[in-house]
Amino acid sequence: MSSYVPQIPEWFNTRRAAQVTAYLALKGGGHVNILRATKLIYLADRLSMARRDAPITGDNLVSMPFGPVNSYTYSYMTGAAPVRQGVWAEYISPRRKHDLWLAQELTADDLDELSRGDLRILDETWETFKDVGDQFDLAEWTHQYCPEWKEPNGSSIPIDYATVYKRLGKDDPVDLAEQVQADRQLALSLQKH
Repeated sequence: MSSYVPQIPEWFNTRRAAQVTAYLALKGGGHVNILRATKLIYLADRLSMARRDAPITGDNLVSMPFGPVNSYTYSYMTGAAPVRQGVWAEYISPRRKHDLWLAQELTADDLDELSRGDLRILDETWETFKDVGDQFDLAEWTHQYCPEWKEPNGSSIPIDYATVYKRLGKDDPVDLAEQVQADRQLALSLQKH
């Protein structure tokens, strides 16, 4: 584990990110490889942006050596995120080697942060990519087919939502990216009330 401790913003919905990860672990029979999970979560957010103009997690997106990543979700996966760790631990056990395991027995009905639309996107993403070789093959797939990803040379580079929307062929990528920011502000104001 690295010594980097990310500052998780108040608008970030840790519970939602944990439930998205738990759903993928559920699809994997109780566990999922961490690299595979990071790619699938990014791809599900991307598909949701293509279909519904909004991501499922609303996480910050970055290019990392093995492809695009949802930054704060990844921080929880690796154990680097100390804030609201209890919310994450309700669904996901501390990682074991390269796998994330469910913290408890659950069903999709227990994942109250996820709408039926979210679950459909996650199911479609799982079905589309479940047979794409191993997690490294999936990472390579994102390098080839997610043109917003840029080689970070061992570091990470932010991916702007407007760039993803533009790559998805949306007519109004800046407006859609601004809506993601507005949704974050709304989440923050609802938490404070």
